[in-house]
Amino acid sequence: MPFDAVPFSRPPTPGTQPLQIGWYGLGAMGYFMARNIALSRNSHPATSSPVLVYNRTISKAEKLVREIGASTAKVASSPAQLATECDVIFTNLANDAAVQSVYDQFTKALSEIPPTKAKIFVDTSTVYPSLAGDIDRLLSSFPHCHFVASPVFGPPMGADAGKLVIAMSGDYRSKKEVAYLMVPGVGRKVIDLGGNIEKAPTLKLIGNGMIMGANELLAETLTLGEKSGIGAQTVYGLVKEIMPAPGLIAYGERMVNNRFDGSNGFAIDGGIKDSMHIRRLTAELNCPMPAVDIAHQRMITARSIHQEQKVAGTQKWDIMDWSAMIAGSRVAAGLDPFDNSKVRGPSHN
Repeated sequence: MPFDAVPFSRPPTPGTQPLQIGWYGLGAMGYFMARNIALSRNSHPATSSPVLVYNRTISKAEKLVREIGASTAKVASSPAQLATECDVIFTNLANDAAVQSVYDQFTKALSEIPPTKAKIFVDTSTVYPSLAGDIDRLLSSFPHCHFVASPVFGPPMGADAGKLVIAMSGDYRSKKEVAYLMVPGVGRKVIDLGGNIEKAPTLKLIGNGMIMGANELLAETLTLGEKSGIGAQTVYGLVKEIMPAPGLIAYGERMVNNRFDGSNGFAIDGGIKDSMHIRRLTAELNCPMPAVDIAHQRMITARSIHQEQKVAGTQKWDIMDWSAMIAGSRVAAGLDPFDNSKVRGPSHN
């Protein structure tokens, strides 16, 4: 692990009692993150007991246990079991409503069985910053409970490889404990945003806005390559030569090869949720981000076309990746939204 991967000194040597970890949320990101934290427990002597995992669709939790073994993970019976029996509880959920609902369940369980020792709740979801503040205040009303906001940067394949970048804000000692649980198993680097719990979710929205804007420019550029007769593949080759950012390469590859299956990527509904959060943040701070506004419109266009295809039974994917935002650029240029093989070169009459 690089010396600067975690900006904290190591936490004190744990006691004899094993640290019980819980994980709620096994979606496209959460499944890999939970798996990796469970598998990496061997490098943390305090985490020798199986990780308790829970998902609303129980079959996902059962699949994870089958994959890594019953000695490494166990299916929790309920969210209440996570809240009352675990020392560190991670959540990775799809949207703000799901996060609010799950933490309401946690606090109900804590009200019925008040904690008698330290507990750390860690949310790795992408939420609006004020929600993180609300949850922090909710949990701080219980003795021994701390909350860390810890959204992550990276696609599902980054989560699979344990290469995520992790932002953290909240209680210092809790962040230190959590950071050494997550790195190097779940992520490759922690960015510390201090004690204000809303700062990590804010950085997450800023980062996603940057990625969104870059993807919009990439989509426009590839579409121009298609319409001009140069070809999207040729333009994509240029991108790899002069702007080889990992995100541009990964999303560009999806765009030029019409690989818009969101079941193994970032679902466009999540992208639209994030763009709505970013636009709200920019309005509250009087700091416009017009590239995000356009990306938001493109994603809605792509989702609208996809939903019409679903009604007609002609869709290629049940869930669409947010890289399909290029459909907005393609349609505006008179091209097929999801199939660049139908492009005709420009007329030279």
